Amino acid sequence: MDYTLQLEKIAQAVEILREKNVDMWLTFVRETEHNADPALPLISPTNVTWHTALIITREGHKVAIAGRYEIVNFQRMGVWDETISYDQSIQPALVEVLDRLKPRQIAVNYSESDTAADGLSHGMYLTLQRYLEGKPYQLVSAEDVLNPLRGRKTPGEIARIRAAVALTDDIINRITAYLKPGLTELEIAQFVHAEYAKEGVVPSWDHAYCPTVTAGPDSPVGHVSPSAQYVTKAGQLLRIDQGVILNEYISDIQRVWYLQPAGETSIPAPIQHAFDSVRAAIMAAADVLKPGVEGWVVDDAARKTIVAAGYPEYQHAVGHGIGRTVHDGATLLGPRWERYGKTPFGIVEADNCYTLELGVQVPGYGLVSLEEDVLVTDHGIEWLGKPQTEIIVVRV
Repeated sequence: MDYTLQLEKIAQAVEILREKNVDMWLTFVRETEHNADPALPLISPTNVTWHTALIITREGHKVAIAGRYEIVNFQRMGVWDETISYDQSIQPALVEVLDRLKPRQIAVNYSESDTAADGLSHGMYLTLQRYLEGKPYQLVSAEDVLNPLRGRKTPGEIARIRAAVALTDDIINRITAYLKPGLTELEIAQFVHAEYAKEGVVPSWDHAYCPTVTAGPDSPVGHVSPSAQYVTKAGQLLRIDQGVILNEYISDIQRVWYLQPAGETSIPAPIQHAFDSVRAAIMAAADVLKPGVEGWVVDDAARKTIVAAGYPEYQHAVGHGIGRTVHDGATLLGPRWERYGKTPFGIVEADNCYTLELGVQVPGYGLVSLEEDVLVTDHGIEWLGKPQTEIIVVRV
């Protein structure tokens, strides 16, 4: 088994603990096949069944405590300074390690704002409180650790995201060659799923609505499954939102096509204006997306641009992190709305990977919506794939 990514992230975690002046980070999990902690795959090669404690300290000391039938998985990684097994209860070993290491604060995986930092179940939190009753240790949120750990992509992570984006770009070309009038959204989705199967990959999110297919002006917009009700027609738009999981990392890209009727030589003005406006809003966000900027500032640049073009505000963030999951946590490029908590106030950092996305409805034609995947560099961004700079025309 290749542990490269986990070793990169564990080393990164030590750096972040020192940077944030946090004594210890504890990931405390059990039965993760059905009660997963989003942080676990960053530092563990497998799911676990029994109670497991993965401890990393600011000094760089690393301890894995796991059941006797799973401890070998951590021993094989070659990174844990101590690997401790148990049978009846994890409590004695866990308390002994904590008493020996004497942390003032223990960062554990809960957060009101960042779902990717909120993997500790309430039951496991109560268990920790019971185990540590009478002890001087303070349990605090690990979001200040997990936000940069999740957001700062290592070279290995970036390489995998690039590969997923490249494959998705190739599948987009296959979709273009396949399109014609009379196809239902469901037929298009089935075609895309067949292309995924050829490549041995799976969708970036739920199979039922990845890809999300929006054909014409009446198809509902959102996280909606493709339907046999809506059909591609000449003179209308088609939008597809899709991505793949390749080597455990994802892509997330939206493209828009226009099915141009025979004899028509130009794109209708309302469609072109919508596309140019959406593209301008994405470029406005891209222009301010750089290290040191708060997430909401990026969203605000896009939001002001699309409103100035005469369209209503989009009701979501202009960008989210991508990585192991399609909404990968860390700083959000979103508005300062209550439902997003503190995530729009986070600081963008180099090696963050984001989407930039928004769309507008064009009455009588359909949805113009674009989504690009980008890497934040020291001075700005790098497009991870080839951005859509013009409407893809399918002549019919």
